[in-house]
Amino acid sequence: MKLKPLADRVVLRQNAAEEKTASGIFLTPSAQEKPEIYEVVEVGPGGLVDGNEVKMIVTAGQNVLVGKYSGSKVKLDDQEYTIVRQSDILAIIE
Repeated sequence: MKLKPLADRVVLRQNAAEEKTASGIFLTPSAQEKPEIYEVVEVGPGGLVDGNEVKMIVTAGQNVLVGKYSGSKVKLDDQEYTIVRQSDILAIIE
């Protein structure tokens, strides 16, 4: 199955947590903190949203920074995705 977002929605996949520190110490799974950095999987078409024209700026494959409690979590084919509005994305990581 494939998720196809509508309007100004964006489908994201969270990047993996770091398994070791910069000094080389391996972290247990409970100590690993998931980053708020996501990879853009799919982007909606944009268009008219709440009476305003929305142009989609993000594209599939980009890494973005999203707020900790933003969006809706969805599990599909043993993969967890987060669906957010483009306006919930804080920054594009280059």
